[in-house]
Amino acid sequence: MSETQQDSRPHLSKTRVGIVVSDKMNKTLVVEHVARVPHPAFNKIVKKSKKYYVHDENGEAKIGDKVRIVETKPISKTKCWKLEEVISH
Repeated sequence: MSETQQDSRPHLSKTRVGIVVSDKMNKTLVVEHVARVPHPAFNKIVKKSKKYYVHDENGEAKIGDKVRIVETKPISKTKCWKLEEVISH
């Protein structure tokens, strides 16, 4: 790929929407993301949840808030997501 083609492609980061389940750490949130995915054997829609450690520099989000997070370079051993915005309180 030439350099001009490489620069014209937008960089797409992974984003997730979830609920804050913990804000007890300094500058860190725990966000639970629930995805609805088809079960591979039974072809039934099931809910899968995953918790992400998220960097929150300004302490904007609180427990129960719906937030959008974006993947970033590793900040610590467990944190590689940062808070993009608080959708609702």
